[in-house]
Amino acid sequence: MRKFLTGLVLIPLGLIFIDFAVANRHLVTVSFDPFGSGDTAFDLPPVPLFAIIIVAVMVGVVAGGSATWFRQRRWRRAARHHEADARQARAQLAELRTGTMTPSGYQPQRLPAPSQAGSYGAAGRDKQGATL
Repeated sequence: MRKFLTGLVLIPLGLIFIDFAVANRHLVTVSFDPFGSGDTAFDLPPVPLFAIIIVAVMVGVVAGGSATWFRQRRWRRAARHHEADARQARAQLAELRTGTMTPSGYQPQRLPAPSQAGSYGAAGRDKQGATL
């Protein structure tokens, strides 16, 4: 199915490319001289027009792709960081499940003993001072 869809897209694109190349095959001279003094030092040799247009499109695609890639580096960096955190958490979970690792620095939380004066509970009093 994938080969069929690839052919369905690439064959028409190839035909359009060939039609474009045949229609624009005349030679043009590209000049980088803004003043048009006739000096050929800034001119490229005559090249078919379709080649210039296709090279310009390819340069644009590469420039756009590079700009997008550089703008997304923050998101790629965050994704790598989160993936590393998830991998570490999975490894710790696996070790805890097998019982080979004890949580480092684990101290059971000790609650202070309630004082008998003014505390809530069976031995204390409520806010109004009534005995419970």
